[in-house]
Amino acid sequence: MNDSPSSVAVSQKKSTQESAALGRPAGPCAMVIFGASGDLTQRKLIPALMNLSRDNLLPRDFAVIGLSRRPISDQEFRRKMGDALREADDLQPDLWEKLQPRLFYMSGDLHEPATFAALRDRLHHFDREFKTAGNYLFYLSTAPDLFGPAIERLGESGLTKEENGRWRRVIIEKPFGRDLESARTLNHQLREVLQESQIYRIDHYLGKETVQNILVFRFANGIFEPLWNRRYIDHVQITVAEQVGVEDRGAYYDTAGALRDMVPNHLFQLVALIGMEPPPSLDADAIRDEQVKVFRSIRPYSLDDVSQLVVRGQYDKGMINGKPVPAYREEPKVPRDSHTETFAALKLEINNWRWADVPFYLRTGKRLARRHTEIVIQFRRAPHLLFRNTAITACQANQLVLSIQPEEGVSLRFGAKIPGPVVQLGGVTMDFDYAQRFGNRPSTGYERLLYDCMIGDPTLFRRADMSELGWAIVEPILKSWEKQGNDGLMKYPAGSWGPEAANELLAHDGRHWRELEECK
Repeated sequence: MNDSPSSVAVSQKKSTQESAALGRPAGPCAMVIFGASGDLTQRKLIPALMNLSRDNLLPRDFAVIGLSRRPISDQEFRRKMGDALREADDLQPDLWEKLQPRLFYMSGDLHEPATFAALRDRLHHFDREFKTAGNYLFYLSTAPDLFGPAIERLGESGLTKEENGRWRRVIIEKPFGRDLESARTLNHQLREVLQESQIYRIDHYLGKETVQNILVFRFANGIFEPLWNRRYIDHVQITVAEQVGVEDRGAYYDTAGALRDMVPNHLFQLVALIGMEPPPSLDADAIRDEQVKVFRSIRPYSLDDVSQLVVRGQYDKGMINGKPVPAYREEPKVPRDSHTETFAALKLEINNWRWADVPFYLRTGKRLARRHTEIVIQFRRAPHLLFRNTAITACQANQLVLSIQPEEGVSLRFGAKIPGPVVQLGGVTMDFDYAQRFGNRPSTGYERLLYDCMIGDPTLFRRADMSELGWAIVEPILKSWEKQGNDGLMKYPAGSWGPEAANELLAHDGRHWRELEECK
């Protein structure tokens, strides 16, 4: 007798919760990587699978098919992956020997039904040879314009159909659309073929330990959550700084820019985790429901707001690590008159009871002084009344910093009396470093995300409404910049912290960005 859809769903949910809680290996499945000849496969996905094997979380019954247009053999594909691991000094010989025989390759055109017929036959063969049980994970690491056609062909070939307890899931890389209309169109295309429970919109930032730790940090520690509101917090800063330029991605990047590339996904996801209310449970939709409430509470931008609350810049030539680097417009494949921004800073207001009058300041950019991602919780300054007859002229505000990359950790700044007969205040920082405390285990940031998809836990993936709301928030900014062209685009020298207008954005409110030169 076939299981009913409801009983299968309940069984899968129970299995997901048990696997996640106990750290069990995921169940049998085959993984198909579309666009396997790309950089992501060799730099992130294959190393992540190897690390899952190290932690005994990879399915025992498992196989991988890489699919791209270029015709190469299984052996060539394995050799290419192995060479990339060696070059990155990431090869773990024992683990590679276990994983390598389970890597396969096939070539094909994602527009052609014949490609998917051949893929279906290969997967059915794996079900018999590797006992993968008809469970398939499809990872779309392709150009965005192939997302829709690939999903459509998967549906036509029957590879997305779930029955008799077998699951079929699709991971979609960003960018998920380039504006609100395209995101809605893509979601519509997906819903024609897939259930929302089968769609995993990936954001690799959510695979980082510090990001995952935000929920634990906030809701498992009684000392922080009571302070997590407008009464005690002055403002929040989120910085995602990159030292690299556009490298060989100029053609793509010039159609995207810093805002599209980073803000509706990475930065807004961090805003949601910091700003959300406590969920009633750790159920995926309970958590994502609370994040959606944050997006719905963000005050919409008017066209007038954009000039006051948003800054855009483009890097000019400058110095990085003592070496000269070219301006953005001098990069390969970038138009010499491009008005695409490589830096964006914005002020957000969340209009709800917890966050009213607490601004969130966001900034991201390329060719900045250093690579660093952090969240700063700036607490309100204590009144000076108690110390007015002492040498203390002002009480420094407490500051909580969640460092995400390249180092991962947490630091808390507070004031203490400097030893001596005079009452003087000195700043003290308590630091927690993940690598020092728990060891620096090899990780790509994709391990948790791939494992969660294999066990059917969508907590760290974006739902359709989250994606569309993110685009809806930035839509007025995109429209305003499109009208302005080069007007309002500010140059900043490579190796700096962006245009001066980003500093003025906070200075107008009597605040300033945290000095990142002081970071470790």
